[in-house]
Amino acid sequence: MTTASPAHIAMFSIAAHGHVNPSLEVIRELVARGHRVSYAVPASFAAKVAETGATPVVYTSTLPTDADPEAWGTELIDNIEPFLADAVQALPQLAEAFDGDRPDLVLHDITSYPAPVLAHTWGVPAVSLWPNLVPWEGYEEEVAAPMYAELKASPRGKAYYARFEEWLAGHGVDTHPDRFVARPRRAVVLIPRVLQPQADRVDESVYTFVGACQGERADQGEWRRPAGAEKVLLVSLGSAFTKQPGFYRACVEAFGDLPGWHVVLQIGKFVDPSELGALPDNVEVHSWVPQLSILRQADAFVTHAGAGGSQEGLATATPMVAVPLATDQFGNADMLRSLGVARHLPLAEVTPERLREAVLALAGDPEVARRAREIQESMAREGGTRHAADLIEAELPG
Repeated sequence: MTTASPAHIAMFSIAAHGHVNPSLEVIRELVARGHRVSYAVPASFAAKVAETGATPVVYTSTLPTDADPEAWGTELIDNIEPFLADAVQALPQLAEAFDGDRPDLVLHDITSYPAPVLAHTWGVPAVSLWPNLVPWEGYEEEVAAPMYAELKASPRGKAYYARFEEWLAGHGVDTHPDRFVARPRRAVVLIPRVLQPQADRVDESVYTFVGACQGERADQGEWRRPAGAEKVLLVSLGSAFTKQPGFYRACVEAFGDLPGWHVVLQIGKFVDPSELGALPDNVEVHSWVPQLSILRQADAFVTHAGAGGSQEGLATATPMVAVPLATDQFGNADMLRSLGVARHLPLAEVTPERLREAVLALAGDPEVARRAREIQESMAREGGTRHAADLIEAELPG
């Protein structure tokens, strides 16, 4: 642990659980070390931020929220345009909010484009708190170029890049948009190295993996295993793409009345429990659960393989059935499978029989249990929250 002088640190993020939650324990640790942290975030996450001891700096965002995942559209350009549009309108708000109270260091989520622009304007260092997979040496040529080729050749894509370059240049930032987004000066990576593809080709002078920064999560409440439950299964598809009543019904059919098993089914806020029909006694259904508390007691986890859920499963040595739904979840599912602690079951192939077979096979395999414990131990050595805070303090000027 370093002994940095108390500083003013500004953190910037968007209103999404998968982007705010990974940062919270790091922010809590920085506050505990005596730093004053201002956290710029839309109002829906202000209370969550305030619980860490940081001061919320509320700004208005135009991004779709977790409450309306379908607003993101279906094409690649639909997914990226909103971030630039939001940045353009948010930057003046944020510049005004910090006028006269400039920070010594800027921290930011990868989606917060105004943050590195402000850091450049203020002449202070910026550090990205990176909540998911990072690009390796050669990533642009191998993955990004083919993925973006069609978009960059289209009129809409050309207009997007022209607008992005103009916005950056207008603030004195001479960086191509692709490098601006994916190649920060310095990044603290809030996932374990085992989840990273091509990990041996990542420039660790830029991207440092610190593993899970989970904390105790006591504020989320405790879940207790019911008497008589020999095995516990958690089913959760995260917070965004949870409108999957057919999938939940398949889970009830797969695990309802399965001898010795107790099932916790998190269905999110878009599905009514009545859509699942009559529930067996061994199945409890909630719109939200204290996930980490359950995973510490669980024997298996059916997950969408988001970055948060994947590493919580690894940190608690819980075998996983990965049913990915969007974005980086497909790559995470493949990584979990390659680690020997999970099965990858595409949503289109889900049946009650396949779900049950996958869970029972994983939970009954001693080699899966051995590998899960091995990964759990390797993650603990990455340092987590304290290591992240040390790295951030090392970037403070002077």
